[in-house]
Amino acid sequence: MERGIHMSMKTAFSSPRVRLIAVISTALLAVASLSIPTVAQGAGVFKVATSAAVTTWDPVQSFSTEAFYMTNIYEPLLWKNPDGVTPEYSPALATSWSSSKDGKTWTFKLRAGATFHDGSPVNSAAVKASFDSSKKIGGAGFIWDPLKSVETPSDDTVVLNLSYAAPMDLIASSTYGAYIVNPKALAAVAADSKYYESGKDGGSGPYTISSYKAGSSVVLSAYGKHWATDKPDYSTIDISIVPDGITAQQMMTSGQVDWSTNIPLTSMATLKKNKKYSVIQYKSPFNYVGYFNTLRAPLNNPVVRQALSMALNYRDIAAIGGQGYATQARGPVPAGIYPYDPAIPQYSMARAKAKTMLDRAGVKNLTIKITYASENSAEARFVPLIKDAFAAIGVTAEVQGILFNQQWAAAKKDPANAQDLFIVKYWPTYSDAGVDNLWSLFHSSAKPFFNLSYWKNAAYDKLVDDAIELSGSDKAAAQKLYSQAMMMLYTEAPGLYLYDEAQVSVVPKKFSIPKYNINYPFSAFFAGVKLS
Repeated sequence: MERGIHMSMKTAFSSPRVRLIAVISTALLAVASLSIPTVAQGAGVFKVATSAAVTTWDPVQSFSTEAFYMTNIYEPLLWKNPDGVTPEYSPALATSWSSSKDGKTWTFKLRAGATFHDGSPVNSAAVKASFDSSKKIGGAGFIWDPLKSVETPSDDTVVLNLSYAAPMDLIASSTYGAYIVNPKALAAVAADSKYYESGKDGGSGPYTISSYKAGSSVVLSAYGKHWATDKPDYSTIDISIVPDGITAQQMMTSGQVDWSTNIPLTSMATLKKNKKYSVIQYKSPFNYVGYFNTLRAPLNNPVVRQALSMALNYRDIAAIGGQGYATQARGPVPAGIYPYDPAIPQYSMARAKAKTMLDRAGVKNLTIKITYASENSAEARFVPLIKDAFAAIGVTAEVQGILFNQQWAAAKKDPANAQDLFIVKYWPTYSDAGVDNLWSLFHSSAKPFFNLSYWKNAAYDKLVDDAIELSGSDKAAAQKLYSQAMMMLYTEAPGLYLYDEAQVSVVPKKFSIPKYNINYPFSAFFAGVKLS
């Protein structure tokens, strides 16, 4: 999931238990017809430019940047509010929810009057069908690993039975894998895997898909029978897919579109001076890490890894990579995402000490091969600083920029002869970086998937595994275990913890646009767009 390069497709995923790539399987069922949705009347057209590509319109398979559109078309049971907002969740298709004391049974009451875009009701049968489908074949199906069964005692009640305690309020609010889908659409795509390709939908959200031109444009129309009392101000959202950030910026400043979402960081200083726009910085879930290859000497020595960590000028790396919109990381968990701990220490530049440590470890004439994703402009900016930092302590770095998919494939294929340092941009699938980042990036595995440091530590594994088990019933106890695990990552240094990337939004002052939500990093919520 470079994991996120320029909002590129998440090429794979991992589960807290089994970590398997989902295999798309389709059953031959009868195709059900879906009627044309009712369209609401609003203030007109809101025009947008974005780089968000559509890899699939299937809400079950979705695991990439089409989330930009999906969160307007589909709804989960709950929405997770931004960090620091009380309450932690807002009702979506569920209006109330509760859990048993042991965290293994969760009950959700569904919203009365909610309908899919064909007018059929959102009921417990639809929730069960959606979760069962996501768990079985979903792009992010691993999030349902704890789910043992779904009961539907009434049309408005859903009971989730778990095999182990898990925070189902958090899971049920995920960007991926948690949408409630019209059972007719689920049957239709089972019969015809290409069902969604033309832009059909099976959602209940405030907008429907009006038209779609692959790689070019998406037009959304407001759904007139949506349950919300506040209707969208804009009945039509006209979206141009524009991969190039400079072009998107020019489209906004020239008035071709009202808002552009993918303006380059290098343009922010200029736009800050323009009175027509507000430049707003938010915490994001994006985090840059460098994996050391711990299989090879001398990188199998924690002292050597610590010394290399001390060579870096983290302030400069964050400043150059993030163009002033980044902060040094405290491990692989970004600030604002559970289980981030501000007490976890950071490495700081201490090159004289680093040289001494290498000398004592008997390291001489060390050459390190660094790989990074060539399509990631931030990595292209800051990786030379890592090379220079290593040179300052007598270590030679050979740098290679290659496409992420190639970089990832090579690292998995032959770890013993792979890169020495693998730079990656990572983010959690949903807002739990314990079950994702701490597990996926550094937990032991028989075959490498995203643990591309190849580090194995039984004590670390136990801390993370136990924390995952506790997170659904005792979050505070889980946090303590996660913090111990993060301290171990600091002392053992299987990776470089570079920086947390900020999300920077440029908003035309004539519009009121919903604030960025760290829990939905690729999403825009158009129902809340208004004229200022």
